[in-house]
Amino acid sequence: MKVRVRVCALDPLTVAGMVSCFGSRTGMKVVDGSPREDADVVVAAFESLTAEAIAALRRCAGTGKPIVLMLDRIRESELPVVVECRVVRLLPRAAVAGEELPDIVRAAAAGVTPFGTLFQQAERFRGGFLRIPEPAATGLSPRETEVLRLMAEGLDTNAIAAELSYSERTVKNIIYAMTSRLKLRNRSHAVAYALRTGAI
Repeated sequence: MKVRVRVCALDPLTVAGMVSCFGSRTGMKVVDGSPREDADVVVAAFESLTAEAIAALRRCAGTGKPIVLMLDRIRESELPVVVECRVVRLLPRAAVAGEELPDIVRAAAAGVTPFGTLFQQAERFRGGFLRIPEPAATGLSPRETEVLRLMAEGLDTNAIAAELSYSERTVKNIIYAMTSRLKLRNRSHAVAYALRTGAI
């Protein structure tokens, strides 16, 4: 059975290149993602996560299909968006060989995820793909980890409190204490820290 691939990019040349790459492979078929011809996996490629790219990525995430995301560069603060969109593989475009990409896509369609968190995947490409500052401190309590996991899933303070059977004040205190102790700027920075350390 063929792996059905939907491609997502902002410029026609990138789309044409990906269509050519997958369309010429045995066992792979490029589809438009319509209900008539649903995809097994989405492959998205952007220079960076601009507002337009994030909007396109979120539309792809709405299909519920695994996403392989290729970027020229990404900032630490953008990783929560990548997690929110359920990206299963993060790759620098310049480092992906033509022969390697179809194998990565087949694995993603089959539900095979690589070792390591998305942050660890990004960290492997230090040559300008992602520059990671050293964490100010280490160590998260189980309660803090659970709050961060729910934050990464996009829940707000009220929803986190309901999920964990805490008061809203307790959740705010946990977040404040954690961000102060670890010298994290805000909630997005806290989620990125948790991803970087492999806590979530």
